[in-house]
Amino acid sequence: MSSSMRALVKPSPGPGFRLTEVPVPAVGPGDVLIRVEKAGLCGTDQHIYSWDAWARARIKPPLVVGHEFMGTVAAVGTAVRAIRVGERVSAEGHIADLTCLLCRTGQAHICEHVEIVGVDRDGAFAEYVAIPEYNVWRLDPAIPDVCAAIFDPLGNAVHTVMAAGVSVKSVVITGAGSIGLMAIQVARAAGATAVYAIDVNPAKLELARRLGADAAFLATQEDLAGELRRRTRGDGADVLLEMSGSAAAIDLGLRLLRNGGTAALLGIPAESVSLDLADRIIFKGVTVLGINGRRMFETWYQTEALVKSGRIDPGAIVTHVLPYTAFDRAFDLMEKGEAVKIVLDFKGDVVKP
Repeated sequence: MSSSMRALVKPSPGPGFRLTEVPVPAVGPGDVLIRVEKAGLCGTDQHIYSWDAWARARIKPPLVVGHEFMGTVAAVGTAVRAIRVGERVSAEGHIADLTCLLCRTGQAHICEHVEIVGVDRDGAFAEYVAIPEYNVWRLDPAIPDVCAAIFDPLGNAVHTVMAAGVSVKSVVITGAGSIGLMAIQVARAAGATAVYAIDVNPAKLELARRLGADAAFLATQEDLAGELRRRTRGDGADVLLEMSGSAAAIDLGLRLLRNGGTAALLGIPAESVSLDLADRIIFKGVTVLGINGRRMFETWYQTEALVKSGRIDPGAIVTHVLPYTAFDRAFDLMEKGEAVKIVLDFKGDVVKP
């Protein structure tokens, strides 16, 4: 194995990434070295690429970016017990310390000392990535590579839906990006009685309908609150799944939620959000859930079961599979809203334009 590899790096503060040579990650005693084959682009990567306020406050270049991926085990550390070279795997991207209060009480996904792959430590937009054995997830042979590469964001959708308890409830989803679209399928599989999608992109709303939304609305539609009330016996939606991070969408979603409803917030705002807390939450008696990542590893088991059962098809939202060398084009497509989910290919098996 060569001592160097190609990787997409945020070399210094400012927009864009650079494709360059970096050392292959060192493999500690408990680490697994994975040869990356497919990697998904997500909103977090776009924040880092564009270098918005969130990225400026969080990211410390130089950094290899990327956290959604699948590949094959290339090497293992001397203390690795279960994972074997040659196995097909993905990985949980939140590296918890496993010793703090949260980790010891079943909440490792919100570990106070967490390091996120591609955010706080070098990530997976590279030929190789090193991951602690604890975080490595064996992939079922029945799950295609492109779907396996996006188990991380699919897990976000599963976690959000399951935390909100959507069974026999009406659900409004603000933000029909990749995770919002995934959430439509998951909410249906989890027993939601009605699912309504809201976005600013007509093409994504059309895809939302094809994926099972009962109705899909432009966020600018006149009297949208009245339309939702008419569809929900005059009450408003039982559950809000906020996937956009847009201040306007958060406010709209809370307006569409009925009194006593549940709001599960996953989208990451690019900057601080102002909110009429009294009218939108307190006087309505709304339960607000902050959703971060995936529950380790309950969400992974749930996600695998949903995909294997055929209840959801994450591949349905993948619009492009591009060579990793075309990363600038990929982010341009995302910025223009001309793609839903993009997977970068590190192996050569490009199957979608």
